Amino acid sequence: MMKKYIAERYQEDFSTPMGNSDFLLDRYDDVIDFSLGDPDITTDGEVIRKTMQDALDGHTHYTSFQGDIELRQALVENLADNYGVKYSTDEIMVTTSGCHAMWLALESITNDGEEIILHEPYFTPYPQQVLLTRGIPTTVPTYEEDLFQIDPKRLEAKITDKTKAIIINTPNNPTGACFSRENLEAISKICQDRDIVVISDDIYTLYSYKSSFVPIVSIPGMKERTIVIGSFSKDYAMTGWRIGFIAAPKSLIDIVRNINENNVFTAPSISQRAALHALKDKERIQAPMLAEYRSRLNILYEEVCQTPKMSMLEPMGTIYAFVNIKQTGMTAEEVAEYLLENAHIVVLPGTAFGEESGEGYIRFAITVDDSVIRQAFARIRQTELFNG
Repeated sequence: MMKKYIAERYQEDFSTPMGNSDFLLDRYDDVIDFSLGDPDITTDGEVIRKTMQDALDGHTHYTSFQGDIELRQALVENLADNYGVKYSTDEIMVTTSGCHAMWLALESITNDGEEIILHEPYFTPYPQQVLLTRGIPTTVPTYEEDLFQIDPKRLEAKITDKTKAIIINTPNNPTGACFSRENLEAISKICQDRDIVVISDDIYTLYSYKSSFVPIVSIPGMKERTIVIGSFSKDYAMTGWRIGFIAAPKSLIDIVRNINENNVFTAPSISQRAALHALKDKERIQAPMLAEYRSRLNILYEEVCQTPKMSMLEPMGTIYAFVNIKQTGMTAEEVAEYLLENAHIVVLPGTAFGEESGEGYIRFAITVDDSVIRQAFARIRQTELFNG
């Protein structure tokens, strides 16, 4: 029944707009690429050297099904330090990336036809991941005038007797929004009152510029109903290592482990060692990354403010800028195409992240350095559309 529903509504097309970036880059030989959130900073050299030595020392075999015990212990300590929440190693599952962790979590909790709420704009793969686990994605729009926070009344209006969970992503891709404690407390109350699971996609915890990151799992009463998704991709510049984790009640981790045993068996052992070394040296590794991306985002914000027909909220978090282009009178896709053809710049249209909240916006990933950001906006302001 669900396969028929998916086929009829989505024509079994699970591709995402982000999959087209390689084609766009091939159209011109001087393209500046703001499309994908792959940090241009290479993984820390000391982490690489220690991991190479681990490989030579024999860390090339299967680990425990739930992950290298040293890494799980380090994650427990890191969560206690950063979240103020106590976990045991039995409540940690190491996964092959954050995306894999999200799929495992959804596969573990979703029964056929159950609804998973997404706040829009959302990370592009979410709806497809829900559909692949035979669930039904439903969306709650968020708006710039609300700083892209979730309106509790809109959230409650989307809840039905089929609602199983809500996916929370803060700091948020694509908007950069950081949900306030008050907002998270309101969401938590609704989820506790209505017995809804929270999947907290905590991928950008390092990049919260205005105030400290607030994990929803730290709010009283939320640990037992929250599945935390973590990743080393953005917070440690380790996208290619494909390593992530789930922190959740042991009963859920047991299900996740059984599913994963029949999926990829274990996360790559050598990537797990790299993650362990990164955690052990996180202060030295993360401080310059945070400073660099904060600087880049502030520079891009200044450039946007100087560009006619563009605006954006003051940067709050992540490595993205969600730029308002409504004054152009064009759609997000039209503006993205215009910038490619006339300035040789690749951005993603906001509608890639949801049709309602994403229209009228384009997303920049600040994965190029300061000089390239300035060069890009010099090109933009030379176009007829954005020259004033």
